[in-house]
Amino acid sequence: MKKTLLIVAGILAPLALQAEPTEGAKKERPARAPRELPAEVIAKFDKDGDGKLDEEERKAAREARRAEMEKRRAEMLEKFDTDKDGKLSPEERKAAMIARFDKDGDGVLSEEEKEAIKKEMPRGGEGRRPGGKGGEGKGEGPRGKRGPKPAGE
Repeated sequence: MKKTLLIVAGILAPLALQAEPTEGAKKERPARAPRELPAEVIAKFDKDGDGKLDEEERKAAREARRAEMEKRRAEMLEKFDTDKDGKLSPEERKAAMIARFDKDGDGVLSEEEKEAIKKEMPRGGEGRRPGGKGGEGKGEGPRGKRGPKPAGE
């Protein structure tokens, strides 16, 4: 009887260790290495001069970054949200992209200017758009999930 019990326990123990946590239980995330901050960020927010940012200094840096992003978003909306609905439509986003990357000012993006977009923007210009959801960075937009490009693009 003891032998049978030990065999069953020996079989079940590894299975129990491999079992998924029950619903509602939190899975542990792997620890991430602290992100290297640019020297200018450390210089600006390192109030105690120890060469690194403590939690309070990091919080101040995050808040400043959030405020800067909100300011930029508001500027983009002010300049390009022509229908004043609080977000940029695909046409308004296109106008913003042309204004930003059209170096020769002809109102059309040349192949060279399109290449500059691909180099500067994550995933070649896809993702989050200023002033709107823009598919939340999943490549969803006016063409759907990475649908075919319309003629002339």
